[in-house]
Amino acid sequence: MRILLIEDEARIADFVQRGLESSGYKVDVAGDGKTGLAKLHDLDYDLLILDLMLPDTDGLSILEKVKNRKVSPAVLILSARGGVDDRVRGLETGADDYLVKPFAFVELLARVKALLRRGQTTPEKLAVGDLTMDCIKRRVVRSGEVIDLAPKEFAILEYMMRNRGKALSRTMIVEHVWDMEYDGLTNIVDVYIRHLRSKIDDNFPVKMIQTVRGTGYMLTSPGDDSAGDS
Repeated sequence: MRILLIEDEARIADFVQRGLESSGYKVDVAGDGKTGLAKLHDLDYDLLILDLMLPDTDGLSILEKVKNRKVSPAVLILSARGGVDDRVRGLETGADDYLVKPFAFVELLARVKALLRRGQTTPEKLAVGDLTMDCIKRRVVRSGEVIDLAPKEFAILEYMMRNRGKALSRTMIVEHVWDMEYDGLTNIVDVYIRHLRSKIDDNFPVKMIQTVRGTGYMLTSPGDDSAGDS
């Protein structure tokens, strides 16, 4: 599960991030609203933990933008604004839960777990063109041909299919699939993409895995507006 924390107080952000990561979650942190919205645009998150008093904008405006998207993560407001009117306004704007600072981490963790359980709406089956994936049975098929993938290959392809037509950097792929920071020196992503291409593309006339020069890779199908350098 991937969580975005938008919190400008570095001490609180570090405390929450370390606590959630020790509980097995991948946590990205943004210190202001603009950075947070950029991260939400680039990646799919399962949960947003949102402070309301940010240096560049009011958190409620971010909440409105998030909830206006076709697909949006669950939102937990984490704020020092503890008045009844503040909590009601946050929940009416679209927040799924509201926790007042100061807080006990065990309570935050319990609420995070509850929201993530409630939001389990991830599609079990994905399809891009003639490529299909059953995420439960771990089965990939292209044009009727079953394709056998190693676990990391499957994880990369699933990430690309969930983000079809979107350029994914090597950093994004490493952080999502390996849950570690990309050091810029390893060619691990390129190696795995070559493996995937040999199974997904080489035996088919239409190539789906595209190279986006200067960025990374994307998965496309005929009819998609975006295209890379292949």
